[in-house]
Amino acid sequence: MHDEVPYFRPVHQICQRQVVTCQPGENLVDVVKTMRDKNISSVVVCDEGGAPIGIVTDRDLRNKVVPSDKAPGSFLVQDVMNSPLTTIGEHDVLYEALYRMSNQGIHRLVVVDSEGALNGIITDTDILRMQSHSPHQLVRDIERARSIEDLSALHTRIQDLVVHLSGTTTPVRDMVKLIANLNDQILLRLVTLVKREQFPNLARGYAFVVMGSEGRCEQTLSTDQDNAILYADDLDEDEVREIEAFSHTLIDHLISIGVPPCPGGIMAKNKAWRRSRSEWLKELDRWLITPSPENIPNASMFTDIRTLHGDQSLEKQLKQHIYKRLAENKLFLMRMAENMLRFQPPLGWRGKIKTGAQGAGRGQVDLKKGGIFALTDGIKALALEAGALDGGTHQRLQMLVRKGVLAKDQAGDLEESFDFLVLMRLRGQVRDIEKGKTPGNTVMLDELSQMEQGKLRIAFEDVAKFQRFISSHFNLGLLR
Repeated sequence: MHDEVPYFRPVHQICQRQVVTCQPGENLVDVVKTMRDKNISSVVVCDEGGAPIGIVTDRDLRNKVVPSDKAPGSFLVQDVMNSPLTTIGEHDVLYEALYRMSNQGIHRLVVVDSEGALNGIITDTDILRMQSHSPHQLVRDIERARSIEDLSALHTRIQDLVVHLSGTTTPVRDMVKLIANLNDQILLRLVTLVKREQFPNLARGYAFVVMGSEGRCEQTLSTDQDNAILYADDLDEDEVREIEAFSHTLIDHLISIGVPPCPGGIMAKNKAWRRSRSEWLKELDRWLITPSPENIPNASMFTDIRTLHGDQSLEKQLKQHIYKRLAENKLFLMRMAENMLRFQPPLGWRGKIKTGAQGAGRGQVDLKKGGIFALTDGIKALALEAGALDGGTHQRLQMLVRKGVLAKDQAGDLEESFDFLVLMRLRGQVRDIEKGKTPGNTVMLDELSQMEQGKLRIAFEDVAKFQRFISSHFNLGLLR
């Protein structure tokens, strides 16, 4: 598919099709004999209908059977198999397979088709044979990082890798997902190092969450911090003080490795973004009941929360509270939608693209203010109304189509325009880096080809059309 970046090829192109299977009620000794005879290290366990439900590996034999006092012949497959099974779709890309393996500490994935039927098996060795220098190697280096200095160098390598891939035919969605996955790995490794070295007894009842584009997994190269801490109400004063100290240390180290601080202070080290569950509920009520110009962006940012580390149930509880409050009072959604309309696409007379608008410099177009923000926030408002915030902009669009909020063709146009705007922003950021500048959200219009300028105009027209839809959907004409 992409010879220059094989890790973005679909899994089905290199997975092993011949898979040895067994059933959960079979005697383990018989299965081990099969593994020995065929010189394989794993067997996929399937139910009576042939659907994969688990896996037995040589590691399971070493860790579960050998140390036990039971006779090997007394074991059934179901006694030692790993279940539920981690799978990957046949059309998912190889990097996604490697990310899941690294994230879960496993070396193989069962490949399934769109119906969940067994399609093959893929191992990390299968992929690494293709190319020794890959994002997977970067993930492994992050996992092995021993210091803040190591993570700082690896953070720079992420940028270098993205700059390299920008010159290939890699789809923009895969690029954005790659950036998000690698940034997650950096943050998770940092959390591990900080906890191990300075906070080994940190309380469990908390969650470190990311928000905004990071929460939606839609980062590009111009990314500052947007994060917060949630913690349970039953923690004592000492535990809360320990979480406070942890958040200060974590964010300071994150800044030191090259992730810029949020200009608006939306970081877990700041008290306003580090609260107990009940305190967050009160703050959410204040934001949602009084949709002021200050409260709207705060609430909008917060609704993109994604738990990166810790107790995910806290995030779910707060999201359910948000859905409940918005169902009781639609005013916040109306004001949020109204705020989104303030960011008009830079189109002038006869649809000509205007430069220098919305704070952009001479000859420049701000892609975030001119289109990306309006799309992400408008789609977010619809998702909030539908009570389904999980995932990023693409997942929300698909959900809105299933719920009948958007027509399939309409959602398709929005997806295409969103992807193009993100692609242009990413390419602009790469140009900035190559010029030694800090990457931003603008592009020079005259650096785009005539075809790109035409596509950009169509994307802005789609944004304007979507804003008219949002105005009608939320009855914004009733607002004063």
